[in-house]
Amino acid sequence: MNYVLSFLFCGFVCVIAQLIYEYTKLTPGHITCSFVVLGALLDLFHIYDRLIKIFHAGAMLPITSFGHSLMHGAMAMTKEYGVFGLAMGMFDLTAAGISSAILFAFLVAIFFKPRS
Repeated sequence: MNYVLSFLFCGFVCVIAQLIYEYTKLTPGHITCSFVVLGALLDLFHIYDRLIKIFHAGAMLPITSFGHSLMHGAMAMTKEYGVFGLAMGMFDLTAAGISSAILFAFLVAIFFKPRS
């Protein structure tokens, strides 16, 4: 049942994004940014943690979980370091994802030529 719930949540997020893309003039960048902000807002009100308990890995895969990780880390470090912990916490939980994205983008840029 965990697989079905995970699939349903990820599919729901993708369907919502596709509907927004098809019926509005928003670009994929706008949609991605808005989903990151939505994940951060859901974490701010402790809703995203409940979604993770229900949908397990399905709630951790979409781009909304990146916003959740940013906010979750920032709030955790704020308790320890105050205002200075905001930036420290944001990049503490997301450093592996950001670093791997930079590394793989660099490797792709080295080995492939862009089309004209």
